[in-house]
Amino acid sequence: MGDSKIYEALTVKNLYNLDETIAADLFNDVTYPWEVLPKIKSFIVALGKTLPKDEYDLVGDDVWIAKDAKVFPSAYINGPAIIGKGAEVRHCAFIRGNAIVGEGAVVGNSTELKNVVLFNKVQVPHYNYVGDSVLGYKAHMGAGSITSNVKSDKTLVDVVVNGERIHTGLKKFGAMLGDNVEVGCNTVMNPGTVIGRESNVYPVSMVRGFIPEKSIYKKQGEVVHKKGLTD
Repeated sequence: MGDSKIYEALTVKNLYNLDETIAADLFNDVTYPWEVLPKIKSFIVALGKTLPKDEYDLVGDDVWIAKDAKVFPSAYINGPAIIGKGAEVRHCAFIRGNAIVGEGAVVGNSTELKNVVLFNKVQVPHYNYVGDSVLGYKAHMGAGSITSNVKSDKTLVDVVVNGERIHTGLKKFGAMLGDNVEVGCNTVMNPGTVIGRESNVYPVSMVRGFIPEKSIYKKQGEVVHKKGLTD
């Protein structure tokens, strides 16, 4: 790419605080966060076997749940999965597998997860779909907001930045949300969306491509830098 600053903005180190996830080692030796998506399943199986038995229960096949996590009886969790300390998995949540739910995170009513890493204190609390995605520390998705993870023509997903394309080689790729990202209600994040740290997305938005950190996404083509925040 021609713009090295934007190139750097898409990297793991500029999107995430790896101290805020049990999956920090998953991001070793990768530049971009979407590179971990094909590795999540095997990573969970290997990590789960090392978790302290006095802190985590092995429930079913390759499902590890922290003893102090709160999982509602109506929630469904398919492995491999790790539910972190103090997390809450609410009524009718559907975890399809290959999911890491961070410490203190909330997976809410009728929310569906598939092949994801949720960092600590992430909230996906109401009717969300999160697939083939990574959500950073304290990222929050408003009610009804979803990640769309497959293109309608089923071609491979690119990340588009200022008209330039980064080829990911992935057919399934939802969204990479940096730390402290706020996504408004009923927003759709199209395949290959990357949102920088501390950015906000207005409700009922249709997002695609890269949104820089500390921005406010109002609508397609109207993204402003947050006033009063230093670079």
